[in-house]
Amino acid sequence: MSSEGGLRFALRALSHRNYRLFFAGQTVSLIGTWLTRIATSWLVYRLTGSATLLGVIAFCGLVPTFVLSPIAGVIVDRHSRHRVIVITQVLSMLQSFALAALSLAGVITVAEVAGLQLLQGVINAFDTPARQAFVVEMIEDRADLSNAIALNSSMFNGARLLGPSIAGVLIAVIGEGGCFLLDGISYVAVIGSLLAMKVKPFVPAGGRKHVLHELREGFHYAAGSAPIRAMLVLLSIVSLVGMPYTVLMPVMATLRLHGGAHTLGFLMAAVGLGALGGAIRLAVRRTVLGLGRTIVTMAATFGVTLVLFAASRTLWLSLPLLVAVGFSMMLQTASTNTILQTILEERMRGRVMAFYTMAVMGTAPFGALIAGAVAARVGAPWTIAAGGVLCALASSWFALQLPALRRELRPIYQKLGILPEVAKGLQGAQDVPTAPAA
Repeated sequence: MSSEGGLRFALRALSHRNYRLFFAGQTVSLIGTWLTRIATSWLVYRLTGSATLLGVIAFCGLVPTFVLSPIAGVIVDRHSRHRVIVITQVLSMLQSFALAALSLAGVITVAEVAGLQLLQGVINAFDTPARQAFVVEMIEDRADLSNAIALNSSMFNGARLLGPSIAGVLIAVIGEGGCFLLDGISYVAVIGSLLAMKVKPFVPAGGRKHVLHELREGFHYAAGSAPIRAMLVLLSIVSLVGMPYTVLMPVMATLRLHGGAHTLGFLMAAVGLGALGGAIRLAVRRTVLGLGRTIVTMAATFGVTLVLFAASRTLWLSLPLLVAVGFSMMLQTASTNTILQTILEERMRGRVMAFYTMAVMGTAPFGALIAGAVAARVGAPWTIAAGGVLCALASSWFALQLPALRRELRPIYQKLGILPEVAKGLQGAQDVPTAPAA
């Protein structure tokens, strides 16, 4: 394949008009979102100098996802996902403008930051599963679904790469309030792209049941599938004990590496660079086969590199380690997303993706709260290192489950025509080498 052909293959999901609009709008908006994330952390740490309060603020922003995501998944399966996303993006824009107004007026307090973070968490609890499930509706050809998921990850991490770097400069130039204002303005791009889409009218499913009954259905569906259950458990553990390293980044930047806002921006940008590389790696894959092994390897790599980052005392060593952290984190998360989106029944998509959201984001607030408290006692480096060790142990547990998971996934992949013996059809299964199903 020529380099031009390879590029087209890696970007094939952009041939779908609605996804192309979504990709363009979200790219602009996500850069603004990262401005707010970095500015919020820096504002809280500047006002308080407290690692514990960094954990509390992160907890406020994420705990609604844990509480509300299951119900949000039912809502997403009941209503137009497109409409849900438009509403959540408008509300997110208003939240950013509120942060900007209070900050620019010089009256903002940590309590107000916490309240607005709670509000954004409620919005995200509905927005995230809706966006995850809506990807399928934007892609007419299911063969391009995994590429769309990978491009979503590329978009998110491209923003993660640019946003913190820009934020590190803008905080010094226009302050945190200016960053919040720019984020609010950036939502215009994604709202405009959503309104420009041509979306099929939503047809509600027949036989609608009570919300709690449908919630139980989704839970039993996810818990009854060993592959779904194991992937979500691993993701939850990694998010709980590993991901809180991001909350402690201001502490590492200032006390460990003796830097400032620019140092924090460089550290977060290094994570984004690695994650972008991981997303691109997934985008050029042709099949979901082998992603089970990828999940194991990347979860272990994530844990080991976190331990090494915690031990680092120099910026030149911390940056490449964080590139590896971002790369492994993204590949594990996106590989899990890809397998789930491939094997899910459509009627359960919103609910299971809500559980996925809980695993990625819903457990994080508890991890952030615990990490902030532990870091106040033993220090940020030891806290991050302990999380890395637990992530590596969890990857070993998942590796032991993998053979059984492959056996359960195999009939699903055969039905979808993913396995070689089905895809090659006429050759017959006996003539084609057996491939692992995960």
